[in-house]
Amino acid sequence: MAKDRSDTTPAPTGRTEPAPGSSRAEIDAFVQRARSLAPPLAPGERGRLIFALDATMSRQPTWDQACRLQADMFSEAAAIGGLDVQLAYYRGLAECRASRWVSDARVLGSLMERIDCRGGHTQIGRILTHARRESEARKVQALVFVGDAMEESLDDLCAGAGALGLLGVPALMFQEAGDPVAEQAFREIARLTRGAYCRFDAGSARQLGELLRAAAVFAAGGIKALADLSGRKQAGAQKLLAQMR
Repeated sequence: MAKDRSDTTPAPTGRTEPAPGSSRAEIDAFVQRARSLAPPLAPGERGRLIFALDATMSRQPTWDQACRLQADMFSEAAAIGGLDVQLAYYRGLAECRASRWVSDARVLGSLMERIDCRGGHTQIGRILTHARRESEARKVQALVFVGDAMEESLDDLCAGAGALGLLGVPALMFQEAGDPVAEQAFREIARLTRGAYCRFDAGSARQLGELLRAAAVFAAGGIKALADLSGRKQAGAQKLLAQMR
């Protein structure tokens, strides 16, 4: 199914530049600086969250789940102050797109329903670059990424994650199933951005729903709101909070 181009703007086509000699000391320096550059959400300001998904062929079941669950993100965030969400996805050989920012779950659901999954390779680097450029234009509180694979240079992804971390944008990396290559990359991206990594079981709508609600609460209200949700024994919030404090 072709995407309605009127509802999207293309994500950046440029390749993430690799970090020269990406040593452990340089990576740790990225983390320390990122921690000092994360301002709190201003009073009355709506949170902004980029909701990015791998839309290659293996992702169809989880894409369908996310279509059903995305409304829960808005409902959780509404009680805190609201949330604006931008959908980003990649599929095929070179397609990587981002929607306009929306504040209505029905609009986001409609955008997602127009997209079908297609075979192709991962383009996580382009998602990281896009998130960085969006936050440079106007602060983004969090990047949520849902995927199951990684087929790119880990050094390149670390460079992109480090640049995003310098802007104080945590990447919340949600992995379906247990591919070890993807896990290593997702964990490192989360670490470099001071975000979080969580794995959910294939076909588990409940687990994914809890993680997405927790991510929305964080984007709308920060660590305090996430801690409040965790205090209500919400499993997804507890998983994220344990890593982000």
